[in-house]
Amino acid sequence: MNVETLTKPITAAEAIATAFSHIGEGETPWRSDGLRDFFLYRDLGVAAATNGQVIAQLVKANSAPEEGTGWHKHVATFHIVIMLKGWARFMYEDKETLVKAGDCVHQRPGILHYLFDYSPDMEYLEVVSPADFGTIDIAQGPCAIPKPTPWK
Repeated sequence: MNVETLTKPITAAEAIATAFSHIGEGETPWRSDGLRDFFLYRDLGVAAATNGQVIAQLVKANSAPEEGTGWHKHVATFHIVIMLKGWARFMYEDKETLVKAGDCVHQRPGILHYLFDYSPDMEYLEVVSPADFGTIDIAQGPCAIPKPTPWK
């Protein structure tokens, strides 16, 4: 994924070439081979149904936060997180943000962020376009990161 891909308009054929999709609970497995090894990911079939235009996936805690995600940004045109269970604490640029069950976050394209703390029951729905969005790790962020809350 690169900037040229993001600025290329979707053709009418690409927009029409989508399919109906219904994925029930348990029909796709939780996987540990996603972006972060301390999370589990469950594909909801949207990437296949939209020919890669959008991904919808469930993400949940797999192990206690130690160092978090590190500073990074995504190469995406659209990105939302809807917290379904538990909570997570993010740094969005220099602002700490608590996202708890029922909250929705729109991460504007290119926003620098760091997920540094989350509850053992954290689970969220992530919807991103395009499905093969990129992630760029950033060595130094704009501020210090608070310590995570130890799990009991």
